[in-house]
Amino acid sequence: MGAREWRVYNPSGKKRVIVTKELPGERWLRVLAGAGCRIEICTSSDFLSVPDIKAAIGTRCDGAIGQLTEDWGEELFSALKRAGGRAYSNYAVGYNNVNVNAATKHGIPVGNTPGVLTEATAEMAVALTFAAARRVGESERYLRAGEFKGWLPSLFLGELLWRKTLGIVGAGRIGTAYARMMVEGHKMNLIYYDLLQKKPLEDFVSDYSAFLTSKGEPPILCKRAQTIEDLLREADCVSLHTALDNSTRHLINLERLQLMKENAILINTSRGPIIDEEALVAHCRKHSSFRVGLDVFEDEPALKPGLADLQNAVIVPHIASSTRWTRQGMGTLAATNVAAMLMGYPVWKGPSTLVFLEDNPPKAAPSIVNAKELGIPTIET
Repeated sequence: MGAREWRVYNPSGKKRVIVTKELPGERWLRVLAGAGCRIEICTSSDFLSVPDIKAAIGTRCDGAIGQLTEDWGEELFSALKRAGGRAYSNYAVGYNNVNVNAATKHGIPVGNTPGVLTEATAEMAVALTFAAARRVGESERYLRAGEFKGWLPSLFLGELLWRKTLGIVGAGRIGTAYARMMVEGHKMNLIYYDLLQKKPLEDFVSDYSAFLTSKGEPPILCKRAQTIEDLLREADCVSLHTALDNSTRHLINLERLQLMKENAILINTSRGPIIDEEALVAHCRKHSSFRVGLDVFEDEPALKPGLADLQNAVIVPHIASSTRWTRQGMGTLAATNVAAMLMGYPVWKGPSTLVFLEDNPPKAAPSIVNAKELGIPTIET
């Protein structure tokens, strides 16, 4: 990386922090500057390799903010430790690109940015759901190609989701937010698969159902599936919101795709490798009424052969969290993680990280995933 591809903010800062991509907004810069940091930011849109980042770390570096597209493993964490590094934060809620064990071995806290992405990601899942159900991508391409000759009774028939059955795989913050949007907005019955019972979600659906019946409308139902196979057989639309690990890689494979309804809809805003993309291409080719909406991909940024050619797939380039408020908030959380660790602050264990986007935020790190392993103190208020 050439010197022209990096810019410096607060050059008089005594602590050196590298940031591998320009981040939206200005508050994150003020957070780090307020902690006495000199911030060096890569302005290139190219993805940085491990040697690129290692060179940027150099011989003195106190902290770093990195991206999901980078391999933060043993080589980078050992380099960061040798340079005096004491903090790293991923600019993301997920951190499957990070070898947390390697970071812990070198005594480096690893931050992430939960909470701030919830509603934005859930909204994108809703957008993909209806784009797939109503064949928005196909019909737009048809119109732009000049093929539209006038209204026809059978032109681009899609699926009505009103009072159908929604399946959620992984009912955490984002899965729950998406489920509520679909249940409240479209009166869908809900079936979810999660390792833990989600009583708050069940109670919400029960209370909402009681409200509907009090207004003379039919009730809606919520239940927890015993197996993912049960969910796939029953749901009209399935949305994936589970974390990526060895147990969820290719969770949706050819055998499980074949369990789904012929005209089902599959949505993924979680992590690409949760779906076996080759199997998905084969299934979509064979079942033209099956619809899929994807924000993430198995070999991102590459697509498996044939995926881009599918008419029954809506694909967008990993933009689920791409709202101004969300991306600026992610920057604030990532910067606060690094600044807090460099200043010796504890880790926040309160109910929400959104307090860090308000005036007078806590003197704490919003989220450090290996805090327990490193013995870092926590606070809740």
